Amino acid sequence: MRIASSLLPTVALLVLTGGVAAGEPVKTSAATSPVAPSPTDEMWKKFQCMEQRIRALEGQLKVQTSATGQAPNGALQADSGQAAAAEVSNRFPAGFVRVPKSRQDGKTAENSEVEKQSSEVAEPVAKPPTAPPQSEVQPRQPTPAVKTATDPCAPSTSVSSSPAAKPPPPPVAAPAATEQQLLPPLPGGSGTSESAPTSESKGTQSKSILGLVDSPVPGLSIGAYGEIKYGSVQNPAANGQWQNGFDAQRLVLLPTYAITSNIIFNAEIEFEHGGIAFDPDDKLHGSVDVEQIFVDFMMSDRLNWRSPGIDLVPIGYINQHHEPTQFYSVRRPELYNGLIPSTWRVPASSLYGTVVDGVKYQLQLSSSLEDFGDDFALRTDANALAVADPNTGLVIPYAPGITGLEALALSRPVVGDFRQLSNVLAYAGKLDFSPPSVPGLGWSMSAYYTPNTTPRGAHDNFGNPLGHSSLTMFDAEFRYRIPKTWVEVRGEYVRAMFGNPINLRANNDGDPTNNVGRFMYGYSGEIALHIPLGTILNSEWKLVPFYRYTYQNLQTVGHGEITGVAGADFSLPTGAGQRRFQDFGLALFPSPKIVLKATYQRVRNNDPVGAQSDSILGGVGFFF
Repeated sequence: MRIASSLLPTVALLVLTGGVAAGEPVKTSAATSPVAPSPTDEMWKKFQCMEQRIRALEGQLKVQTSATGQAPNGALQADSGQAAAAEVSNRFPAGFVRVPKSRQDGKTAENSEVEKQSSEVAEPVAKPPTAPPQSEVQPRQPTPAVKTATDPCAPSTSVSSSPAAKPPPPPVAAPAATEQQLLPPLPGGSGTSESAPTSESKGTQSKSILGLVDSPVPGLSIGAYGEIKYGSVQNPAANGQWQNGFDAQRLVLLPTYAITSNIIFNAEIEFEHGGIAFDPDDKLHGSVDVEQIFVDFMMSDRLNWRSPGIDLVPIGYINQHHEPTQFYSVRRPELYNGLIPSTWRVPASSLYGTVVDGVKYQLQLSSSLEDFGDDFALRTDANALAVADPNTGLVIPYAPGITGLEALALSRPVVGDFRQLSNVLAYAGKLDFSPPSVPGLGWSMSAYYTPNTTPRGAHDNFGNPLGHSSLTMFDAEFRYRIPKTWVEVRGEYVRAMFGNPINLRANNDGDPTNNVGRFMYGYSGEIALHIPLGTILNSEWKLVPFYRYTYQNLQTVGHGEITGVAGADFSLPTGAGQRRFQDFGLALFPSPKIVLKATYQRVRNNDPVGAQSDSILGGVGFFF
């Protein structure tokens, strides 16, 4: 270093001409207008800068050598490396945690735990080396002052003939911290992490229209979900014959518009079973429905209001989260195919918010269920059920909405044209829990109550009017994704209780096989494994084998029991309402947004004939 610093001025003197003395600043003429410096001046300034920097480095080396007691070069380099590492580490905030790639396996709850721990000052893994005695500590070199225009190494202030330099770009804002989800990870989901987005997410994370293009209208976004099913099922109406089939089950569009940051419009428009047809030969037997429509007024974390509209009853988990990526079987879990009449949509209004960290609530006021499951045309213009045919005088029978075979599947209220058959309002409430102390766990408790399910004009087969009958429902469910494992477990229990079952239409319709007792109930348990398959086609694939067991008892009424207001109905259940389901299957997630499914369902009941309802189905689901 010493030799180099000594030779450098000599070399400069040999190269430069024009009478420039060593160590003297370059003299400039007193021109009235700025003149660009000559190449000789520029070269001389560069050599002066280089000499000053070499001398500064030489001084730093002297200080470090004296501080280490003339340590060997290897020790000096180690100390210098530690100091550089310490300087770099101090540039990051203490709460920043980078999630290792090995943990980016869809465990949102695990990542949330890491984020929570990162907000505290973590204890260092290794203690720093013991500081030397104060007498041996050398004073740290002061930070060099900011260079002025007279400094040869400072930027030149002269006007150049080159274009003006562009101002530096504004600093890029740091990404917002990922919000901790208050529910366990979605099936197949990638979870949240501090890692960079994957190649898949980079192209779609900011696309508002179906994940493909940017929104042409600020605040507008459109999502979608849907299901396609195919396979072979046993048909009980054909004595259990296996029949192949296909169903374009549903396609749902999800338009959302942020009117302001606190006023959000939401809707779901659903096309089912391939759509609808206007000609008899179109071979379409589907529907188009407005499944949800409402406006959210976001007032605070604690209290928000959902305007009157069409909404989902907050009971259970799948009824509100019924997209096909949320469950692993081809069909929805059996508890939601009757006992909870998913998708259970009603005219409603709600209040909702967060109680404390990890606890959310929703309170809903809605139209009541109706114990009517027949043709819409049987409703009169008076919004009641006609008791007798005006031409013949015969009593007009109708199908019940609540039965011991379909449970509540046919009892959902209408949502249009002021055609409800009751003035009664129903009340529902739900608490969602996701305790921060137990990462991966989510559970909920919910309840529903209506003081009357009997519609206007309800009657038995003899024309006798039917009185009131209340309905109370309770549901408790949990989902637990065990951290740092592949294992997920789920469980649920639901119970429906009737105030006066003697007034239910199923107990007055002359059919002894569909009678209803004072209550119905069901429960299920499920286990699944989330097996990562690695990167395929530029996305992280995951395989989820699962098993689910479900039991339902929809007919708790005693055999031979007399039911009905006239005492003319006898309960003779066949056992068809006491069912056991076993689902074995695989769910393959090429992406959190799409799932390929295969499920074998084995169905058994207490009917001597048997359920004759097994199925082997495949499915494709998506949600984005």
